[in-house]
Amino acid sequence: QVQLVETGGGEVRPGGSLRLSCEASGISSFNLYTTGWYRRAPGKQRELVARITVEGYLDYDDNVRGRFTIARDNPNNIVYLEMNDLKPEDTGVYYCNVVRFSDYWGQGTQVTVSS
Repeated sequence: QVQLVETGGGEVRPGGSLRLSCEASGISSFNLYTTGWYRRAPGKQRELVARITVEGYLDYDDNVRGRFTIARDNPNNIVYLEMNDLKPEDTGVYYCNVVRFSDYWGQGTQVTVSS
């Protein structure tokens, strides 16, 4: 079955950087999946942070555009989220998502931005 494992979360000070990675297993054609990162902030619903489609179209939440970069490594089934100039409002649990005919989610990784 499909499994997604996120790594790279942690606690940083405002202005710091983190890189999240999501490695997918159980997928034979990773390049045919739309991949994305979502965040559930404390007390809020899960929301889209960034997404990259099969065609390479990039979609970012307005609050992270210019600071976050999503990228994918199709041969190795990995999707990354490079996060720079982190702010306290970026705090939350970050989830990896891949979609083709079905929707798959990772277990989430905590990102805390605090001084």
